Amino acid sequence: MKYLIPFLVIAAIACTEPGSENLPGASGRTGDIFLIMDSLQWKGPLGKTLDSIFGAQMQGLPRKEPIFNMRWIDPRKLNFVLKQRRNLIFAVTLDQQSQGARQIRSAFTPESLEKIKADSTLFSQNARNVYAKNQEVLFLFARTETQLLQHIRKNAARLVDYFDQRERERLSESLFKSGQLKGIGPMVRKEFDCELKVPFGYQLAQQEPDFLWVRQINTNDDKDVFFGRKKYISQTQFSKDSLIAFRDAICKKYLFEDPDRPDTYLVTETGVEHKPVLTREFTFNKKFAVEMKGLWRTNNLTMGGPFIGIAFVDQEQGMLYYLEGFTFSPGKDQREIMRELETILYTFKTSGELNSAAAQK
Repeated sequence: MKYLIPFLVIAAIACTEPGSENLPGASGRTGDIFLIMDSLQWKGPLGKTLDSIFGAQMQGLPRKEPIFNMRWIDPRKLNFVLKQRRNLIFAVTLDQQSQGARQIRSAFTPESLEKIKADSTLFSQNARNVYAKNQEVLFLFARTETQLLQHIRKNAARLVDYFDQRERERLSESLFKSGQLKGIGPMVRKEFDCELKVPFGYQLAQQEPDFLWVRQINTNDDKDVFFGRKKYISQTQFSKDSLIAFRDAICKKYLFEDPDRPDTYLVTETGVEHKPVLTREFTFNKKFAVEMKGLWRTNNLTMGGPFIGIAFVDQEQGMLYYLEGFTFSPGKDQREIMRELETILYTFKTSGELNSAAAQK
């Protein structure tokens, strides 16, 4: 998931803010996005499209929660405090002549405006630390609203991934600010020949030759991360049915509500028609992988919640890995918990990646 700059290039946007070292820290909650655009366009197709993309329901959760919380800001009311929010989107088209649109366009250099007029393929530019430290700003633009709508609809997934990645980066900074679970790093490298960073506050729950489970139990939630592995045989192991079977085999062997009650093992929930298990192919740390999202429950129907899993192959070991983060947090919003667990999963490195990193030193 790369940033937008590599495939959407435009001249630098004017910014009169001082260097980032002199800026205040970005404010706001994880998952918040502030959209600055003309009021007429906000109420029309452009605003509705952006709101539907970023406010779409996050997949794999038991109840409706948007991917991002989006709030519209009239450009004329964009004050010093609002400029410091962690995620900003400025959207404008050259065919809109209202006061709000003119105010947004004033942030562009004359050279940038000419490039927009001359090249209809340009529609986006991202920047960091524009008004605050650790801030992400995305500019969306085009000659006409019709053109901008076409670009946004075509690139919707990448626009969401862009902010999603930045939130994971921020979460990683905060999660590991207090360090990692003591001893877990060397143990994982020695016993499994791989790496998984586990934040301080989590505990090692169980370790087996081909299984590792860490968790953090709080008053309001239970956060869990585990991985299992087995010999890689063929590409058919990446099918949805095969991954569900692999997951269920791991859970039935190791994960229970009550270890003294064998019937309380975890299973993948496949019986809820409107909450199916979803899979997608993607690139995970430069490797082919399949992501799986859905719901889990205990076999005796006493507990349940969402999970996110990632399956890939460690070619050097010839092993198929399945990483997962799941939570039990009934009655609570779970979007940000799942973002935290996903952030931990993304710290995983295979033996080949570790050897490559060591060779470069």
